[in-house]
Amino acid sequence: MAEPAHDTHEAGAHGATTEAEGHGSGGLPQFQTQHWAGQMGYLLILFFLLYFLIAKVFAPRLRRVMDERASTISNAVETARKVQAEAAEQAAAAKADVEKARAESRSLAADAKARVTADANARAAAQEAEVNAKIETAEAAIAKTRDAAMTNVAGIAADTTATIVEHLTGKAATAAELKGAA
Repeated sequence: MAEPAHDTHEAGAHGATTEAEGHGSGGLPQFQTQHWAGQMGYLLILFFLLYFLIAKVFAPRLRRVMDERASTISNAVETARKVQAEAAEQAAAAKADVEKARAESRSLAADAKARVTADANARAAAQEAEVNAKIETAEAAIAKTRDAAMTNVAGIAADTTATIVEHLTGKAATAAELKGAA
């Protein structure tokens, strides 16, 4: 069995040599001048076929795709600019609204502060008037008590003076003398 396998190998090796002998005699067919006319024909056919396919099929498709892409991009950029402009307008409107609200809140705060201040001043004035009335009443009571005390002081002073004079001189002072001493 080993022999037939060996024979097959020899036959394959022998067939390869015959093929090599047939091709080896002339070299590469591309460089043999006898084949150039056919190669030029095929080259021209392939060139014009590829040129036609590129010019009439592939290039227009690529142009359409590129035009659609450019159109899509320009539309997207235009839309983005519009949206950006609208956003800027909305931001400006929002800023104006915020400023208006701040001004209104400042005005309300100032009004509230003025009302509170006026109420506080009115209460203070009312309390001050009440305190002043109490002070006047107290001062009147004090003046009345003082006047009453002063009338008694004159009498007490006259009695004290009479007692001192009597004690020092041994004689009682007369009413005219006491009146002159006061």
